[in-house]
Order: sequence, then structure tokens, then C-alpha cells
Amino acid sequence: MSSLELARWQFGITTVYHFIFVPLTIGLAPLVALLQTLWVVTRKPGWLRLTRLFGKLFLVNFALGVVTGIVQEFQFGMNWSEYARFVGDVFGAPLAMEALAAFFIESTFLGLWIFGWKQLPRALHLASIWLVAFAVNLSAYFILAANSFMQHPVGARFNPATGRAEMTDILAVLTNNTVLVAFPHTVTSAFLVAGTFVAGICGWLMVRSSQSGEAAAAQTFRSGLRLGLVTLIVSGIGVAVSGDAQAKLMFQQQPMKMAAAEALCDGRAGAPFSLLALGDLNNDCRGVRHLLELPGLTSYLARADFQAPLEGVNDVQKRYEERYGAGPDYAPNLAVTYWSFRLMIGLGLGSAALALAGFWLTRGGVASNSERLARLSLAALPTPFLACSFGWIFTEMGRQPWLVAPNPTGVDALRLLTASGVSTAVSPAMVWTTLIGFTCVYGALAAVWFYLMRHFVRASLKHPAALAGEDSHPETAPLSFGY
Repeated sequence: MSSLELARWQFGITTVYHFIFVPLTIGLAPLVALLQTLWVVTRKPGWLRLTRLFGKLFLVNFALGVVTGIVQEFQFGMNWSEYARFVGDVFGAPLAMEALAAFFIESTFLGLWIFGWKQLPRALHLASIWLVAFAVNLSAYFILAANSFMQHPVGARFNPATGRAEMTDILAVLTNNTVLVAFPHTVTSAFLVAGTFVAGICGWLMVRSSQSGEAAAAQTFRSGLRLGLVTLIVSGIGVAVSGDAQAKLMFQQQPMKMAAAEALCDGRAGAPFSLLALGDLNNDCRGVRHLLELPGLTSYLARADFQAPLEGVNDVQKRYEERYGAGPDYAPNLAVTYWSFRLMIGLGLGSAALALAGFWLTRGGVASNSERLARLSLAALPTPFLACSFGWIFTEMGRQPWLVAPNPTGVDALRLLTASGVSTAVSPAMVWTTLIGFTCVYGALAAVWFYLMRHFVRASLKHPAALAGEDSHPETAPLSFGY
């Protein structure tokens, strides 16, 4: 394999791994803050115990997210130095803002929240976790602004003397219409992950507590379950609405990505939405057969018109060859793009199934002891994580062969092929070494993450007295990692 192929594999593996932690961090921080707010307002110890349980899970996830995220930025200089040289003047600005502003607030006030349970006034301590929640989402905005420049470059010009992109308007970069639709879609997806996470864990704990006769603990976990279910339903609606807006914009900015997502080989009016396609999805769409289709739906998603004409892969390829040259194949890997798009949507059904079962079995104030609900709670947990991962794969793989996709209405020279962005001084052996090393280290970290998450969840079953409110001063203890 060439350095380019290996560098792409390494960045893809480390990015998808890192993105496991990102949506849960973004969505869980506000939920922990909400749980603590409910405790401060109601003084019910159950809300405090939920705060401390999910606070610990948040800290584990946050720590792993930080560790794995640092590697991403180093790769820009190690494996993608030509990309860093070309776009560093623009790409570096929002990343610097993320580190100097958002991450500074996150780390500072997270430390105050962890160690300030006894030392800080209750209102100030509560404000600390809300500031963490705000900063986590602000961090996501800056990172998405940087990524959106790769999807739709604005606020910059091309300097032919240096061969580099140079920023001309930071406000245009931060208000790129791509980030304005990507951010709400990412955040609502993160809340879907966090809502399912809270609901799934509380659903399992509720059933186990009910089966062991711990009625007070079961009611506490029922409250957490219902809160998680409300969160995932509201966020699920937000995901659908924001996803529709993002799809319509993508059809304008990256028509090849969306044509590939539908395996739409040739343009047509009233393009259907394909539910299942067979054939060679990697060979100019030849032999592709759509077995199940919803008539006109793709045209509606693109133009809000069931009969709107859309370009196909072959049409966009021909247009790009005329504009950018006849060298590369401008279509992404159709199999990856097509199926990642469908898996992104389909895996969201796991959260929907948990919502239906959870609301039905806990109606009327009942803490259910249904073993089926316990199993469904665990089964639904990974589905939104996987949906987010496939969504990220679709977004990044669908942009290929571009590292910086051309803006159809912007500066024509602000574009960079992936093949032109890889470091020229890095050998395949060097990339193999780091690829194997990171994969092994990340595998070990995954085992640690899973062990700690499982440990803290199961440990919460061993203290039903505290959940029942018999612990008179639980708020005076720091948020340690022990029980």
C-alpha cells in the first residue's frame, strides 16, 4: 500500500475511534447539568445520585475523548503536511479558538466541578457544570467550522505566489452556511446519543432494582429513564429536521456526494430514494439495480419537489472533468457512501424502539421489571453511536477525492485533492508503524473505557440505600471514582 492509502486508513481509524466519544460528551454534559439542576431545585437525593453516576461516566468519556483527539491534530503535520501547508492559514484559526477559548473553559470549570462539591457554594458549583456544557458545544462549533471549510471553502483567497489559501474574512469562515446547518445536526445527534445512553442505562438499572425489590431505587432510575426518553424523542425530531436542511444544502454544494449516496448513476427528474441496490457500485455505476425505491423522494429531499431534476454520478463527473481536468475519478467510493448513508438513518431506529417500549412499560408511574426492557435497553445503547459514526464516514468519504472540496460559487483555486495533501517525506513503513501502534493503543483504551463504564453502572446497584435517600449528606463528598 502507498503512503497515501495508509495515511487515509490511519486518519480514518483514529477519527472514527475518536468520534465514539465526541457525541456522548457533547450531549451528556448538558444532561448532567440538568440532573444537578433538578437536584438543586427539588432537593430529592435521587437526582443527586443520577448526577453523580452520569457525572462519572461523563468524566471517563471526556478523558478518553481528549486523549484520542490530540492525535488528530498531530496527524495534520505528520501525514498531511502538504494539506497543512495549503490550508493552515485558514484551518488553524478556528482550531486555535477551540483550544484557547472553548477547551480552556471546559478544563477549568470541569476541575472546579469535580473538586468543588464541598468547597463551592451550591449555585456556583452548579454554574460550573453548565459552563462546561456550554464550552463543550462551543468547542464543537469551532471544530465544525474548520471542517466546513473543507466541505465548502469561504472567507479566503488563493495566493498563486505561495500556492496557499489565505484567510480574508474570519467571520465568513465562522458563519459558513455549511457549519450553520452542520452544527444543529451534529448537536441534535449528540443529544440523541446521550438521551439513549441515559435511558438505556437507567432502563437496565430500573429493571434490576425492581427485580431485587428496591422500590425507591427503581423509581429513581425510572425518573432517569423518562428524562432520557424525552431527550431522545426531542433530539430525534431535531435530527430529522436539521438533516433535511443539511441534505438540501449538500445537493447544492457537493452534488457528487449526494448522487453517490443514492447510487444515482444518471440524472433524472423525480429521482427515487433507493432502499436497496445491488451491482457494482465502484465501476461507473454500471450494472447497478435498485430493487426497492420510494418514488420521487430523493428529488424532494434535494429540492422540496418530488419531480425536480437531479444530476447523476456520470453527469457530475463529466461536468467536473470539463472544469477541473480529466485526471481523477471525481466520484467517491459508491459502496461506502451509499451504505453509510442508509446505516446512518436506519440505526436510529434502535433509539425509537427504546422510546416506544420505555414509555409504554413505565406509564402510570410504574417502575417496570420487564426483562425484555432490560435487554432492549442494552441493545439500543450502541445504535446511535454507530449511526453517528456512519454519518461521519459518509460526510468525509463522500467528499473524496477532495480534501478541500471546490466551492461551486467561490474562488475556483481553493480546492485540493486528497492525493495532493499527503506528506511527501513519509514512507509507507513509517505510516505502517504508527498505524499499528495507534490501533493497538486505541484497542487497549477501548477496553479500559468499557471496563470503567460497566464498573460504575453495575456499582450503582450495590448502594440502594443511598438511592433511597438514606445517605444524609452525599453532596459533601468530592466526585471521586470510588463508591
